[in-house]
Amino acid sequence: QVQLVESGGGLVQAGGSLRLSCAASGSIFSINAMGWYRQAPGKQRELVATITSGGSTTYVDSVKGRFIISRDNAKNTVYLQMNSLKPEDTAVYFCNSDPEELDWGQGTQVTVSS
Repeated sequence: QVQLVESGGGLVQAGGSLRLSCAASGSIFSINAMGWYRQAPGKQRELVATITSGGSTTYVDSVKGRFIISRDNAKNTVYLQMNSLKPEDTAVYFCNSDPEELDWGQGTQVTVSS
């Protein structure tokens, strides 16, 4: 079973940027769609961005134009470039396949101060 390790989170001021990484212990080449999810305190986990093996991407409306998802199958890594961050982006960010079929990693905390 592929294991996922997220990194790159931190504390940033509103308007700032962060780049998250998700390193998989095994190959993600055969996984059609990978996604970044987030869970804010007291809220359900939501899918914010997906990318297929062919490079097609989708985004939830709240991050469109600000976040960019990418994947490097050779490195078994998925990235999330987050720009123009807002306080409402504060959450723990996770990666997983879409639909969610892999074991969840520990996530990486993103905190955006106003």
